Amino acid sequence: MIDAVRRSVACAAIVAGAVLTTTTVASAAVTVPFQIDPAPFGNPNGSLDVPSIRCWAVVGDQPGTVTITGPKDGMRACLLPGDMHWLNLSTGTSGTARMSAGIDGYPEATLPTGTGQVVIAATSATAPYTPGVVTVHVP
Repeated sequence: MIDAVRRSVACAAIVAGAVLTTTTVASAAVTVPFQIDPAPFGNPNGSLDVPSIRCWAVVGDQPGTVTITGPKDGMRACLLPGDMHWLNLSTGTSGTARMSAGIDGYPEATLPTGTGQVVIAATSATAPYTPGVVTVHVP
């Protein structure tokens, strides 16, 4: 009788562990880095005094969305004053979102892309930048 109870408890623990592990993996956010290369004064090679801008595409926080943000270290943290153009390659839908002040004043944009493979291009109408491009799978 005691062995049957021990086996039942062990089986329940294994099943609970499997369920919790699946939930944890499914809800984990993924950060995909990309960069935007400045081309000051029309110089396509950039400049030593204007380094590349680092951005992140974060997927998995919310289903069907991508958040564009950057490192919070204050240096080259995705400060692009521009638009994020996206195209969902799986569904054919597309859209544009403008970067705005996000959490603690760091720029961010949330893109309602839907699920599937998505390509995003970061552009600026106010400064000469080489567009930053990233492709991600959105759950």
